[in-house]
Amino acid sequence: MSKQQKTERKYTPASSMKHFCEKIGEHGYKIAYMWFDGAHELHEMTYRELADSIKNLSAAFASFGWQGRRIAILGETSPQWIITYAAAIASGNVAIPLDKELKLEELRSFLRFAEADALVYSGSFNRALEDKVKNDPAVSLYIPMSLEDCPYAGENNVMSFDEMFARGERYVAGGYEIPEPQDLNRMAVMLFTSGTTGTSKCVMLSEKNVISVVNAACESVEFYPEDTIVSVLPIHHTYELSCMLAALNYGMNIGINDSLKRVLKNFNFFRPTGLVLVPLFINTMYKKIWEEAKKKKKEKILKAALATSSRLRKMGIDLRRVLFSDIISAFGGRLCKIISGGAPLNPNIAEKFEEFGITICEGYGITECSPLISVNPYYANKHGSVGTAVNCCTVRINPEGVNEQGYTEGEIEVKGDNVMLGYYKNPEATAEAFTEDGWFRTGDVGYIDEDGYIYITGRKKSVIVLENGKNVFPEEIEEYLGNLSTVAECVVVGRKKEDDPDTVVLTAIIYPNFDAFPEGTDINEIAKAVQAEVNAMNRGLVGYKQIRKVEIRKTEFEKTTSRKIKRHLVK
Repeated sequence: MSKQQKTERKYTPASSMKHFCEKIGEHGYKIAYMWFDGAHELHEMTYRELADSIKNLSAAFASFGWQGRRIAILGETSPQWIITYAAAIASGNVAIPLDKELKLEELRSFLRFAEADALVYSGSFNRALEDKVKNDPAVSLYIPMSLEDCPYAGENNVMSFDEMFARGERYVAGGYEIPEPQDLNRMAVMLFTSGTTGTSKCVMLSEKNVISVVNAACESVEFYPEDTIVSVLPIHHTYELSCMLAALNYGMNIGINDSLKRVLKNFNFFRPTGLVLVPLFINTMYKKIWEEAKKKKKEKILKAALATSSRLRKMGIDLRRVLFSDIISAFGGRLCKIISGGAPLNPNIAEKFEEFGITICEGYGITECSPLISVNPYYANKHGSVGTAVNCCTVRINPEGVNEQGYTEGEIEVKGDNVMLGYYKNPEATAEAFTEDGWFRTGDVGYIDEDGYIYITGRKKSVIVLENGKNVFPEEIEEYLGNLSTVAECVVVGRKKEDDPDTVVLTAIIYPNFDAFPEGTDINEIAKAVQAEVNAMNRGLVGYKQIRKVEIRKTEFEKTTSRKIKRHLVK
């Protein structure tokens, strides 16, 4: 355990989204956001401008008489995205964050299932949504953030972001104020878990859920109003979104990464003091450090510096920022802390970064818990653990046995202000998600040590968590595979890569449809035909859902009496 002094957190707890919006406005003319446009020109927005924009858009929604209406948001991370999210909730409506990687057919299905009234979207979707805007009545109002390359501007069901703002400004001039919330327990956010409408669930979060997690994040991590972060992860991801709102509550400077290809250049430009990342980014950063050392023929020097630093630290002398200044400079020169979440982090990686002078605190969450459940305390960080429960919830273990360390192990269960209202239009799944005494069942297995630190040892649910934090539901991919003529039975699993155990490879174990081949066809020829069909299927899926490896089996899977494959027996 690495220990340091506990420090005072400098933030004002929010009591509602209205209160949150008012408080961020008090940061005044400090820069809230910095971002590049398509021409790579830098833009900035102050906290005062951000707060006024949220109020104006809230007023625009109110001017239509909207209350409890459902406003979907689609696009890249931007101030406009955050403005829409906050305004939707503050005005008493419902925000629906959507994954920008959705296929158009999936988008259409989700909008219909959620009964969305409006869709706010970035300019990159202007062309893609043309047919939908003109011919799909599912959504009554389309709100493009930009009219550039928008061939349907002027349609009756289209109102640009700027037009909405102008409308809202007139309403504010007439005396509009964001209303006091009538019910903090009302549904304020609808979030789709990964998958199609057949396998995905729509999580309903309340305003209290959202605000409780913002406050818990501010209380749990060592960030300050003087800090700068760079937003790298997709904004619709609840992990990134909750951390973003916490950063705004602190009054931090936020740079927006505009491209994964330019992430290191953007680190050097924005010079972050802290980052919020998934393990994939952290692992890549670590590999980059050693690749650069090897490229410059400085591996031995780096190893010697690590050994020297270790000896000095044991004597109470910390020269890490000096000895490893070149490494820290590669990330902007000021980076000293990283929050890791969204997927399990190799504890050895956290320890390695600690040696360079960069502290990594791992957290744990799930969409149904808004998503924050626990985070490693910065003042007492235990690598390998996901930390202690945050102050808005309580965590317990439903005992299933005692592990080798002597701790009671079982399913992790949560109760608190962060726990969802339930699944939309799915009372059966909602009932199944809770225990009889009202605790949310995470589906994860673990234990809690004598200091209250949570350790995750396995996952009950079949969901596969990739190293980039993406969730893949195997049932969804199995549906696609089941449509292939060469496949009789299949199970999708996540395999650890042999030469890189931190990487999960989406693998299809397939029992071929032997009837599709002439009798006596060589198994290798069958395998080639299966692979060809899987390759064709992959081209219709987003990258993280594509099958990366195929394993052929010669016998059927073991099944239950109802002919369901016994997934837990598949190795």
